[in-house]
Amino acid sequence: MREKAILLDAMSVERALMRVAHQIAEKNSDVGGLCLIGIKTRGVPLAARIAKNIADITGVTPQVGTLDISLYRDDLTKVADAPIVREPQIPFSVEDKTVVLCDDVIYTGRTIRAAMDAIMDAGRPARIQLFELIDRGHRELPIRPDFVGKNVPTSHAEVITVRLDETDGETCVKLLEK
Repeated sequence: MREKAILLDAMSVERALMRVAHQIAEKNSDVGGLCLIGIKTRGVPLAARIAKNIADITGVTPQVGTLDISLYRDDLTKVADAPIVREPQIPFSVEDKTVVLCDDVIYTGRTIRAAMDAIMDAGRPARIQLFELIDRGHRELPIRPDFVGKNVPTSHAEVITVRLDETDGETCVKLLEK
């Protein structure tokens, strides 16, 4: 793959996460009833960063959990013959809470459909909201994020890669071409 552009550098990612934290806090006046659940892999550190920003803004730290949607995927056999599945690491009940699912890039919407199935199996939240760092379009399902770091229209021949310090040793978002 060939790198076409750096869409966001580390400082731009942090600004986007702070802006989104403000938006989440404004949309959800009861921050105490709010929880952020990161979808493995890069949604997990994004959820933690947003939770810290919300705490800095409001003085209340939302609960944070981790979700592995491997068994909920509709393309499970295409992913691996024997996928490694981890239990959700949600150390709290989602009952009657506002759940903000956090992920890095939304493309077809299928990952989010799987994540919503997993959340509903864990309990019945009051509502589910969605944060995506990057929305690249091309949805196959009627799913739209409530909070977006950056909209980046792409072609099917392009790929967006998100790199975060916590998982990759650097923070940036790059546009690649196949």
